[in-house]
Order: sequence, then C-alpha cells, then structure tokens
Amino acid sequence: MTEPIRVLVVDDHPVVRQGLRTFLDLQDDITVVGEAADGAGCLEAAEELDPDVVLLDLKMPGSDGVEALRGLRERGQRARVLVVTSFPEPAAVLPAVRAGAAGYVYKDVDPPALAAAIRAVHAGHVLLHPDVARLLAAGPDRPAGAHLTARERDVLTEIARGRSNREIARTLGLSEKTVKAHVSAVLAKLGVQDRTQAALYAVRTGLVDAS
Repeated sequence: MTEPIRVLVVDDHPVVRQGLRTFLDLQDDITVVGEAADGAGCLEAAEELDPDVVLLDLKMPGSDGVEALRGLRERGQRARVLVVTSFPEPAAVLPAVRAGAAGYVYKDVDPPALAAAIRAVHAGHVLLHPDVARLLAAGPDRPAGAHLTARERDVLTEIARGRSNREIARTLGLSEKTVKAHVSAVLAKLGVQDRTQAALYAVRTGLVDAS
C-alpha cells in the first residue's frame, strides 16, 4: 500500500482549517500532517513536516500566500502548492500561479473535487483553469531563444495539458526514463525551475490552446 499524501493546511481562519482537516482525514489516501495560520508559519511547518501538498490561502495577515510560495521555492521545498481562494476574479490568482502554484480551487469547491485536486497536483498535474490560462496567454512572452527539438515540444505540450511523466510516456510511446530526460532538457532550455512554469510558457507562447 502506498503512503498517504501528506498535506499541510495554511489558512488564517481556524474554522476553515478545522473543516479541511475533518474532511481530508476521512480520505484513505490523504492525511493532514499540520496547519499554519500565515505565510511565516507555512514556511516553518513545511520545513519541519516535509508535506507533499500545501493547501494555501492567498489572503492572510502578515506574510501572504504569494510570499509563502516564493519562500517555499527559495528554500527548495518539494511540496506542490494548491491555492485555495475566495477571490472569484481569475486575475487574483495570477501572481500565485506565476510564483509556482500548481493550481487553484475556490473555497466553495465540493469536498470530493478538492480531494481530486490534491491527488492531481501530487501526481504532477498542473491545474490551469481556462480563465486563468487566457489571462496568462495575454501576458508578455518569454524572450525567444529556447530551441526545442520536435520531441521536446511534444513533451512540453503534454506537460501543459497537465499530464504526468507516466501519462506522457504512454501517450508518446516512450519510456518514463526518456520522458524524464526530455522534461529536464525542456526546463533547462526554457530557463524555468519546474513543470508549472514550463506549462505557463507553453500557454503564453501559444504552443497550447488556452481556450
């Protein structure tokens, strides 16, 4: 049996944290390993607990969610970040996505959909909603000069579609080891740090349809 997905819940409202914990602890494959009330607490808890996924509120007193995201990246934390927001405007989550969030859900999301989103980002998927993708596509392009091979472009397209290495391997008829090598090459050539940033590049430059 595989280990459960270790989740850190970060929100400044105790009721929200308790509600998320109560539901998620009912899932056989998910366990809440800790909570934090602000960005600074998120960084401390992530370093101590080494979660797989961080459920992160954006609007918090003191250090907010975007600052926490940047801090997690600077510290080399491996956790995937799923933003949980109450802001209905897509533009409100853009800074978080650009800072490295693997996706976002609204606070009124159905509990089963939240669990599915956690599993998806843990598996390496990027949850780019069409409304956010359209805004990203309207942003400035990364400077040209990333010379990808045809196969690397294929892999980048699949990354932007939110597919894991295993799924990409199956789709393109490659081994997972080969896909991993292509992914590393794509990140290096684009000058980005992770799959999320690579996916954003693909959307912004029109390689993948944002509609």
